[in-house]
Amino acid sequence: MTMELDELLHELNDQRRTFRVTVRGLTAADAVKRTTVSELTLGGLLKHLTRCERTWTHVLTERPLPPPGMLDHDQYTWSGHDFEALLASYDEAVRATDEAVRTASLDKLVALPPAPWDPHPEPLSVRRIVLHLIRETAQHAGHADIIREALDGQSSTAALYE
Repeated sequence: MTMELDELLHELNDQRRTFRVTVRGLTAADAVKRTTVSELTLGGLLKHLTRCERTWTHVLTERPLPPPGMLDHDQYTWSGHDFEALLASYDEAVRATDEAVRTASLDKLVALPPAPWDPHPEPLSVRRIVLHLIRETAQHAGHADIIREALDGQSSTAALYE
């Protein structure tokens, strides 16, 4: 691995850790509660981030496109009962993404699946995909922090240092 790859994965894993701290100690009942005017829930965000990881791993490993579930409209909703299983699914998706990134060159261009918003996308480098995952995870970690604070007053920033 290169220093750049190490640093990119370090930052991505730091954002993932921040998200995981935010959802630490939740029950399934907590994970489905809406605490703001948004439709977002902590379970829905976790489901979405899991799907993001799986989608990008699918793309990185150049499997047939598009990845399963990429265009599902329920990406931000979760009404399940087993929050621990959802967390385990996220951890599994994270490991698969990290493995796919570690075995690829950051400069490698990867074909993207067509989507309604971009039927003929340009390929992206593995580097850009990792940067996208960092942004996506950080953005949703911020959403999760607001939802969690409204839920029970927990601050993710304070919880990072507990």
